[in-house]
Amino acid sequence: MKESRLFKIVYYVLENGRITAPQLAEKFEVSVRTIYRDIDVISSAGIPIYVTTGRNGGIQILDNYVLDKAYFSEKEKQDLLSALQSLSIFTNIYEKETLTKLSALFNTHSENWLEVDFDRWGSNTQDNEKFLLLKKAITNHKVVTIVYVSSYCQKTKRKIHPLKLLYKSKEWYVKSYCTEKEDFRLFKINRIVECELLEEEFVPVEFPVLHNTEQKSNNNVVLRFPKEMSYRIYDEFCDNEVTVEENGDLIVKAFMPEDAWLMGYLLSFGANVEVIEPTYMRKILFDEAKKICEKNKP
Repeated sequence: MKESRLFKIVYYVLENGRITAPQLAEKFEVSVRTIYRDIDVISSAGIPIYVTTGRNGGIQILDNYVLDKAYFSEKEKQDLLSALQSLSIFTNIYEKETLTKLSALFNTHSENWLEVDFDRWGSNTQDNEKFLLLKKAITNHKVVTIVYVSSYCQKTKRKIHPLKLLYKSKEWYVKSYCTEKEDFRLFKINRIVECELLEEEFVPVEFPVLHNTEQKSNNNVVLRFPKEMSYRIYDEFCDNEVTVEENGDLIVKAFMPEDAWLMGYLLSFGANVEVIEPTYMRKILFDEAKKICEKNKP
C-alpha cells in the first residue's frame, strides 16, 4: 500500500509541477508528517524530489526529470503501447515512430491487433485524408471550411471550428462550432464532400450537451423483413430490437425519425420490407415507390 502511494505521489507531483504537503496529505488521505516521510523515501530512491520554503514554496521534482522505464510494470508497458497503436490508425508517422521507440525502450513488442480503414468499400483514399485533415485541425486549433450535404440534400458551405471527432451509432461525426449559424453543430463526416484546412486559428471551447430537437418527430416503427435480410438487419439494429418469428421472418421494433431519410432508408430494402406500424406510413412508402416506378418506366 505504501509503495503504491509513493508512486502515485511521484506521478502527481510530476503532473502538477509544484504541490504543498497539506495538499498531498488531503489527496492521499494521510497526515502531513506521513507525506514528509514519504518524500524522504522517494528522495533516497534516487528521484530528485525536494521541498522549498516560503510563500511560493512546496514539493516539486527537478525540471526535465524523466521516470526510468523500470517504473512501469509489464502490463502498464503493454497498455501504453496498445494505446499508441490504436492512435496510429490515423497513419500518422510521428505516432508510429513513438510506438517504435517505446517498444525498443521497453524491450516489449505490442501485437498488431487493430486495423481501421475509414474509406468506404470501393472508394479511394479521400475518407482517410478527410480524417487526417480534421484531426490536424482539431489538434492545432485550425479553422476548416467544409461543403456539407444535409439530410434534405441541401449543399451548403460552412466555416467551422472542429473540436472533437465522435463515433456514435456506427457513424463518425465532428463536433464543431459553426460560424455561419453561430452555434455548435454535429456534422456527419460522410456528408462532408469538400474539406479545406485554413491558416486561421480559433480558441477551443467545450462542446455543450446538445438536446436532440429532432426527437420530437421520432416515432416507434415496427417493420417486417424476410429471413434472407438477416445479414443486414443484425448489422443495423440492436439485438433487443429484433424478434424472430416461427417462419423465420424478422420483426424490428425501433424508435426512428419520421423524415425523408427514413423513407429513403426503407426503400433501400426494396420489396424486402413491410411496414406494420404506424399504418399511415405504408401509404407514404407506397407513394414514394410509385414515383420511382413512374420515373423508371421502361
